[in-house]
Amino acid sequence: MFSPDEPIPIPIEDVLDLHSVSPRDVKAVVEEYLIEADRAGFKTLRIIHGRGIGAQRETVRKVLAQSELILSYKDAPMEAGGWGATVVTLK
Repeated sequence: MFSPDEPIPIPIEDVLDLHSVSPRDVKAVVEEYLIEADRAGFKTLRIIHGRGIGAQRETVRKVLAQSELILSYKDAPMEAGGWGATVVTLK
């Protein structure tokens, strides 16, 4: 069992679902995920932030806009989550 102060390992895949991530941790999780996904050689990712009121989407988009690893990002196609997910292309 993890202590509250220990990082929780997240498998690095081409999809990151933020539904189980506390809103206060979203920024740090996305930043670290991008670094590890780049290190793993992924070129296209999908970050699922949900639709809700758009707060997590806004946080994700701010991280993406500031990251030097990102070539582009946009809403996912409807069949992949629409505006509840963001498709990211890494450099």
